[in-house]
Amino acid sequence: MGLQYVYLATLLIIFIEFVAGRYRGLFTRTNILSTVGSVVGNSASRPLAGILIATVTGWLLPSYQGSLASTPLYIAFPLVFVLCEFSFYWVHRWSHEAKGGRHDWFWNLHRTHHSGKYINVFVTVRQNVFWAFVVPIPWVLGIATYLGMAEGASLAILTIYSWNLITHADFRWDDVVRHHAGIGPVFRALEHILVSPGIHHSHHGYGRDGGNFRNYAVTLSVFDWMFGTLHIPKGRPWRYGVPGPEPYWAEDVFFPIIRKPTASGNSRSPDNS
Repeated sequence: MGLQYVYLATLLIIFIEFVAGRYRGLFTRTNILSTVGSVVGNSASRPLAGILIATVTGWLLPSYQGSLASTPLYIAFPLVFVLCEFSFYWVHRWSHEAKGGRHDWFWNLHRTHHSGKYINVFVTVRQNVFWAFVVPIPWVLGIATYLGMAEGASLAILTIYSWNLITHADFRWDDVVRHHAGIGPVFRALEHILVSPGIHHSHHGYGRDGGNFRNYAVTLSVFDWMFGTLHIPKGRPWRYGVPGPEPYWAEDVFFPIIRKPTASGNSRSPDNS
């Protein structure tokens, strides 16, 4: 449902970023292998995750298939959308808070999305192959579809993916808007509800105006505001990624199957910046 246009928009943004020179210096061996490995690996793992979700849902709810098919779209869409956002906020937050602790493996499954020293739309596909099994959005969408709210689920993922492109793009139009004397205060107020590029760029950074210990929401920053993790930046973060060297690309993409320590030791230490 409209996803083909989002994929075309993704390619268009990549082309514009490339022509504008936003990828200069990013085509290192590690970045190329991590990105290609993520795309190839997830092309196999995501369908398998979909099969698992369908199987588990059918096993747990055998008598409820299509039971909510009569739900109007104006109810189904916001219901599925908010459930996706709320569940993702907490699982995403827990994955970061697990860093350096007894459940460090949870952070390692998500680290792939943060390990690159940059942010652009390529980052949206830079994912560990097992992240698809634990991230809650496919589970919410799969259950909603099984219950008969397929149209609402389709519109929800279309909205989330489209917004993901906006917040990951290298182009930062929001800085100008945020500092505008007239509409700046209104925009900053709106950032308490919706995730802006600045808010998500801050999540992918560290140092000044950065910190991946906050801004966990995908689209609805109201959850960050509600639970005390919202940070509205003044500009771009000092650095992107996580402190220290990038992890070995195969470990980054295929952890826990492949594990290889970096030359400096444990690359999964907490970010306390």
